[in-house]
Amino acid sequence: DALPILVWYGGTLILADPDSLNAAEFLAYLGIFYQIINPAKAFSKAMYSIQKGMAAYDRIDDILSANVAIQEKDNAHSINEVAGGVEYRNVTFAYNEAPVLKNVNVNIPKGQTIALVGQSGSGKSTFVDLLPRFYDVLEGSILIDGQDIRDLKIHDLRDLMGNVNQDAILFNDTIYNNIAFGVDDATPEKVEEAARVANAHDFIVSFDNGYETIVGDRGGRLSGGQRQRISIARAVLKNPPILILDEATSALDTESEKLVQEALENLMAHRTSIVIAHRLSTVRNADCIYVFHEGEIVETGTHDELISMKGIYQKLNDLQMR
Repeated sequence: DALPILVWYGGTLILADPDSLNAAEFLAYLGIFYQIINPAKAFSKAMYSIQKGMAAYDRIDDILSANVAIQEKDNAHSINEVAGGVEYRNVTFAYNEAPVLKNVNVNIPKGQTIALVGQSGSGKSTFVDLLPRFYDVLEGSILIDGQDIRDLKIHDLRDLMGNVNQDAILFNDTIYNNIAFGVDDATPEKVEEAARVANAHDFIVSFDNGYETIVGDRGGRLSGGQRQRISIARAVLKNPPILILDEATSALDTESEKLVQEALENLMAHRTSIVIAHRLSTVRNADCIYVFHEGEIVETGTHDELISMKGIYQKLNDLQMR
């Protein structure tokens, strides 16, 4: 915007008094001014970017400096396998004052699959969040092989678990790196084997770059079913003794759900699994189903046993069948 004004003003000076400013000097001045203007603009933009960066740094610093509520005991025990199982014993928990879980008792033997069903807000997600100690129970205890999880090393405890959630957490990186994320001894052979178990290998090799395909931000270049199967492949590669599935198929179409459900069944074999589901068709084969209602377990049994009770579970099943 300034350049036309300079040309106009300089032109009037040359025409009015050629001795004060000649054409050659004016053109040289314009050339110097043109060379300076872009760096000047860049400098002003840099100052603006610095201010934005400082604001972002303040927000990140707030998170990094936040107090860690979950503390590990000085004499915490190590654990690297599950020999017996998991037990919730008289567990009560509240985020504020109103209890979200009330005196919950659940026993999960090693290698069995339990399912949690119930309406939203009934405490199912809170139930599984307590196991890796994202929060600590207010009353009661959670035990693995008879040991209170508060007596275990936090890193060891969480290393026992694999999560597959409703929203697959993928990074803007290759498919290979997303599957191998967090696994130190990953090899191409192990990654491919995990992808096969997760029904993901066929669609991966159909891409031009195969396992080196970039998935995009949050896996945006993949479909929902593909993202979920890569997330499952990651859990297969980690090979955890305890598996937590939180609405892993609820956001998928019917065809993708079938492929993902097959992959989940492969993954859950011989593992202690906790499955949260709204679609009851995905938990019919669970060893035990727990029906949550307002933070309490109101019904317990297999699918057929719960149907015969003609209670909350049967009503949920009838609604979905319709």
